[in-house]
This record gives sequence, structure tokens and C-alpha cells, in this order.
Amino acid sequence: MTSHHTDGPLTISKFDSLGPYGNNAYLIADRDAGEALIVDMPAGSRAVLEAVGDLKVSAILLTHTHPDHWADYELVKSATGAHVRCHPAEVIMPVNKNDRPVSDGEEIAVGAGVVRALHTPGHTPGSTCYLAGRILFSGDVLFPGGPGRTQTPADLQQSIACITERLYPLPGDTLVLPGHGDDTTIADSKREYATFAPRQHSPDLCGDVLWAG
Repeated sequence: MTSHHTDGPLTISKFDSLGPYGNNAYLIADRDAGEALIVDMPAGSRAVLEAVGDLKVSAILLTHTHPDHWADYELVKSATGAHVRCHPAEVIMPVNKNDRPVSDGEEIAVGAGVVRALHTPGHTPGSTCYLAGRILFSGDVLFPGGPGRTQTPADLQQSIACITERLYPLPGDTLVLPGHGDDTTIADSKREYATFAPRQHSPDLCGDVLWAG
């Protein structure tokens, strides 16, 4: 299923429930300028390519490199000829597949619009969110109800710090589009976190954590 959002000159198309892990992929387009970016390329990305049409894709942005987020690497790259970009701290995908590493705070132009990279480690070392106006592509960093899965308590604390210090200062009506599942907003997520923060938690807490759990 595909849904659409707009922010200024940009139209964002969400392609959900792709592949065996129910991934989301996104097309960020300035159709007047004929330019686009793709966010993640899971299995099932042919649907994204069909929507590209005559648009020129200037880059493929990866939120992180767990294999389900780049399963259609060869298909998407060969069809678009675009550079694949992710944070250099990502070590899961072979380094030679990261054509042009993305840096924290970097602004990536797409037509008259701009997408800003926010390095938000914890789920993986190079996890990166991308902000286009009031729309945040959160990868597996933040979902409705809680953070993405973490491997160690230190990873969870790092992820929570990134969420609270880098994402929660964004305007409350910022739409959060994650790497799997449904959307949320910064305001809704902050309200959920407010029930989690004051409680006592086990020092070994990590894995699949819910703010209300």
C-alpha cells in the first residue's frame, strides 16, 4: 500500500509492508524539478521504482544497514544509477557499497527541498534519521510506542539519548515515518516516553522496549 504526504515542494510516498520483514521504503520527490531521493531499499522495492517514473533519483539514503533495509540494493542502484549513501559508522553492509558516506547534519538537496541527516546511533552505530521539513524518516530508531530494538543496555541508553536530545526537540507536529509499521508524531512519542522516564528500570534493560511496557 502507498500513502502520500507533502511538505513544501516535496511529495513523500510511503511504500509499506515490503518484503518478508514488512519494511517501509520512501520516495521523496520534487516533481516540478523532476528530482527525487529514495530512503531504504528493502525487498519489494520494485514498487518504488515504478513510482519513480521519469524522475531523476540523485541518491539512495539508507537509515542503517541491517540487511532487510538494502535487500534490493542491486535492483534499485542499477535502475536509478544513484549513489547509495549511509553513515560511515555502519559496518554491516560492505564498505564498498557505501558510495558516498553521509555526515551528521549534512543537507541533501532534492529540487527546491532539503533533507538533513541526523546521526542517531543505538540501534546500530551508524543509524541515521533524515528530516525533510516537518517529516522525519526515523528508520529503526523510533517507532510508535518506543525505540527500535537494541543489543545491549549501553545501546539502549545511547538510543534513548539520541531520541530525547536530537528528535524530541523537533516540533510536536513532526510526522515520524519509521522503517517498519505505522506512523507517529513527535508529540505522541514524547507523551509515551513521559510514562517511561520516571519509572525504575532493570540495569540490563535492552532488546524490544516499549515506553508503556
